[in-house]
Amino acid sequence: MTSNAATQHSTDLDLIAASRAGSKVAFEQLYRNHYQRIYALCWRLCGCDWHWAEDVLQETFVQAWRKLSEFRGEAALTTWLHRVAVNIVLAERRRGSARLRMASDPLPAQDITVAPGETHADHDLEAAIASLPPRARLVLVLHELHGYSHVEIADMIKMAEGTSRAQLNRARKLLKQYLHKDLACDSHGREVNQHV
Repeated sequence: MTSNAATQHSTDLDLIAASRAGSKVAFEQLYRNHYQRIYALCWRLCGCDWHWAEDVLQETFVQAWRKLSEFRGEAALTTWLHRVAVNIVLAERRRGSARLRMASDPLPAQDITVAPGETHADHDLEAAIASLPPRARLVLVLHELHGYSHVEIADMIKMAEGTSRAQLNRARKLLKQYLHKDLACDSHGREVNQHV
């Protein structure tokens, strides 16, 4: 654990102790310290649907407040919060919610807005991630963007380690196809415009 991570973990443990004692101010500080990283995970898991991602974010912190006594401090708080968020998304999948079915459909690139400071390449990559099937997207986001090992992913989402590896390979292949197709379309479009 780096010194920054160790300091953050120590701060989190102090805030958790105060929150368990009933301090809403301490819990609000935990929220402020972690909501951006948790939202980034939620946004990608929800297929870049920001309304749904905000709902999952809120539910994650509601459940965290209720279950704070279950946090043992063996891992970073962010890791525990990631698990809570993933479980919320998986619960929606098990229920077969309409929102999840919509997020399972490939998302057209134009449906994702380019944020300030974001490049079109970032936009294309986010659109490609959003287009992945849910299980492949989940494994890719957890492994490639948040650094979880296949063992951790298998434990977190109750799948075999080999399945996690297979889903990551599938996600990478689909991303390549999506990005290659997108580049081919752009290239073709420019050629057409030059001849018009």
